[in-house]
Amino acid sequence: MSVAILTDTNSGILPDEAEQLGVYSIPNPFYIDDKLYREGVDIDHKRFYELQAAGHEIHTSMVIVGDLLDQWNDLLSRYDQVVYIPLSSGLSSSCQTAQMLSEDDDYAGKVFVVDNRRISVTMRLSVLEAKALADQGRDGAQIKKYLEDTAGDSSIYIMVDTLKYLKQGGRVTPAAAAIGSLLHIKPILTIQGAKLDKFAMARTVKQAKQIMIEAIAKDTHQRFGDPDGSGCVISVAHSNNLEAAEQFRDEILSVFPDRQIKIQELSTVITVHTGPGTLACTTSKSFLKEI
Repeated sequence: MSVAILTDTNSGILPDEAEQLGVYSIPNPFYIDDKLYREGVDIDHKRFYELQAAGHEIHTSMVIVGDLLDQWNDLLSRYDQVVYIPLSSGLSSSCQTAQMLSEDDDYAGKVFVVDNRRISVTMRLSVLEAKALADQGRDGAQIKKYLEDTAGDSSIYIMVDTLKYLKQGGRVTPAAAAIGSLLHIKPILTIQGAKLDKFAMARTVKQAKQIMIEAIAKDTHQRFGDPDGSGCVISVAHSNNLEAAEQFRDEILSVFPDRQIKIQELSTVITVHTGPGTLACTTSKSFLKEI
């Protein structure tokens, strides 16, 4: 049984990298001033950050249905089954749409749509786990079950550098954003499964990073039963903030020494709402030792 692993670029896996990893990734569409772009195809992260900083109107969209069906048909001409890992159902309707499409007679029992309830860096980890399971000989139904059973074994904590983009997206009121900016407050958000929520507020970057480190340490120890983090994958993520991400990784390594902590860029579906300068850390229970 040959199984193809398919995701979208909300995972942070762009088409070129997908080829290197032995998986497949559909470019996520988004609009800048009402012009359609496909992530990793028509625009790269550098240009995206430039346009965002310049104040252009940006909003995301679900994967185009025609593109998705074309990809399924192409993969099924070469593989027996397809496991499709889209963005969390709590953050987009694309997962429910894909699940409905997979019930068609042409795809039933061949395309397995996973509601993995993850996004960006943690979604990427699920894709890598799915590929490892496929390489071990697991079929689509088994891979889907594993990913959905373990969907909640993951946390993301995100420090926002500015309240500007949360205000634009309606996640904070203009008054709260103005007060927060005046007081130089650094909001910390969390993604635990289906949605983006407020987690804490900090007055300094140093305090915010300490709160996030303590949060992943608590999750790793108490939720995942793994005090030294040896059974978890810990990552640092950022949006146009590499130098700060490298420093943050060093600080996390002081708590979890001798761990592999990769630095990755947040996918644009998060950056649209959080803006540039965002810094994040994640912890996820995983059977993978390296990513």
